Amino acid sequence: MGLGRFRPARYRNLKQQRAVMQTTVILLALGTLITIGYSDVRTRRIPNVLVGVIAALGLVRITFAGDMTAASNTFIAAAVVLAIGFLLFWSDVLGGGDAKLLAAMALLVGSEDLFCFLFFMSMCGGILALAILIRDKLRTGHWGLLRYSKPPSATCGSEDFTEPIRSTVPYGVAITGAGVFALILHPYL
Repeated sequence: MGLGRFRPARYRNLKQQRAVMQTTVILLALGTLITIGYSDVRTRRIPNVLVGVIAALGLVRITFAGDMTAASNTFIAAAVVLAIGFLLFWSDVLGGGDAKLLAAMALLVGSEDLFCFLFFMSMCGGILALAILIRDKLRTGHWGLLRYSKPPSATCGSEDFTEPIRSTVPYGVAITGAGVFALILHPYL
């Protein structure tokens, strides 16, 4: 006989309700993350509405976890991630949508799984950057990190040569990919 038999049915139902709500939040978050990743690849923009959905789902997830210490740690971690994200945005290293998405993801994954998420994000970002580097290599035929908006020709002068365009990495894809991994590996707060 396990001790679970002597717990009131109300306690078991509350625990089951929390598990169902956590699972629902994760499924909604996975769908939203896939949409964000697709949007970032197509337009290099991350809609604020979708970032707001991720943040709201993070707040719902924290609420149903029922741990005030973990909630306060998560809020502090999300604030730190937001501050660092905006410093990276200000330095032109990261896009504004990426910075906001990072903070929303910190709310969603929680403070305990934040470093796991950041590790996955850096791995996904590295793989993505390498894939873009290879794509650019195949397009231009050399290992240059810059591509030009008009290819230079033998007849054009230097004044006809346009400014180089930096190859960009849709880092929202790395953030969303890491979020998917983190939520699948650690589904409950």
